[in-house]
Amino acid sequence: MNCGLLGRKLGHSYSKEIHAHLGAYSYRLIEKEPEELDAFFAQGDFTGLNVTMPYKKTVIPYLSQLSSVAEEMGAVNTIVRRADGSLIGHNTDYFGFQTMLKTSGVSIPGKKALVLGSGGAAVTAVQVLKNAGAEVITVSRTGENNYQNLFLHADAALIVNATPVGMYPNTGKAPLDVSQFPKLEGVLDLIYNPARTQLMLDAENLGIPCYNGLLMLVAQAKESAEWFTQTQIPDSKIGEIHRILKCKMENLILIGMPGCGKTTVGKLLSEKTGQPFIDADAYLENHFQKSIPDIFAQEGEEAFRLMETQVLEILGKGSGAIIATGGGSVTQERNYPLLHQNGTLFCLERGLDKLATEGRPLSKSGKLAQMYEARRPMYQRFADHLIDNNGEPCRAAEEILKIWEG
Repeated sequence: MNCGLLGRKLGHSYSKEIHAHLGAYSYRLIEKEPEELDAFFAQGDFTGLNVTMPYKKTVIPYLSQLSSVAEEMGAVNTIVRRADGSLIGHNTDYFGFQTMLKTSGVSIPGKKALVLGSGGAAVTAVQVLKNAGAEVITVSRTGENNYQNLFLHADAALIVNATPVGMYPNTGKAPLDVSQFPKLEGVLDLIYNPARTQLMLDAENLGIPCYNGLLMLVAQAKESAEWFTQTQIPDSKIGEIHRILKCKMENLILIGMPGCGKTTVGKLLSEKTGQPFIDADAYLENHFQKSIPDIFAQEGEEAFRLMETQVLEILGKGSGAIIATGGGSVTQERNYPLLHQNGTLFCLERGLDKLATEGRPLSKSGKLAQMYEARRPMYQRFADHLIDNNGEPCRAAEEILKIWEG
């Protein structure tokens, strides 16, 4: 079988990796300009295709039949060549979003759902939600329901972001203020890079359940693979692949007191996972071409903290790295969304008498216990998990991996 993904720009696609877990068929990325589509379909060098933007509607004239779902959606993202050579189109985005919605656990019937955006992804979300019994309001910049009159829909129970606002590399932006919706029960953001958009971070801060689009991406690929192979694939495969991708795409971030073993544990984790290790302090020194003791001596702590934030903004946008942060990174609340947007934070806890102090300006000040008491609530605020590192570093690394690969 010769399968692939058809699109215009596919440099950041994860489809090839996902399909490698779904079936024993070749899968390639096929970049074509609009004027090349006639020749591509005439040549017919494929047995199965996924289709991404901007071609989900463009490919329809090349097909001899559409599935009922594709007809309902008016868009195709899966094409299969039948035995007689004719092409049938289907839309698995419907199943993908349906799976995402089901996983969220949000009760939909009779409730109001806001769908932000008017593109193909928004159309999919609208159709699934309507079929689930929701009152669906589509919000766009210039439509009847827009970002200036959101107060009319303060009773919304669900918000679905189908816009690119907040997507890498333009992170830190949200299309709306979730605090304006007191009855909100869930936020679904179809973006999956970063793992937590600003919209999701805002929802998380208010205790509102939120989910990104990675699960939808995997679920739609699973149904596509079933069409390619004409075999059933258990839904459990979705969760399995989702976990694998999540570990690869997100950062594993270590926080904790200076000298608590972040670098040692981080390097062990790098060896075990094959993911690159980055020491944020070393990165800072290289980036600014100055040692941290010299920065403290010549420019002071405030200047250093600003430099640190600049570095964490760069590193936090990355993917798939083991990052050891400086001990004082938690003293600046602005660093939390930078780290958490694409990472899970593990705080290493170690007795004060075991902390290394060499080359650490603040640790050598003689006020280590005072520093720890001041920072302890900050570490707890930032941390997703607290890890005991009073024993051998390998034990801490093993505990982290157990949680990480969970």
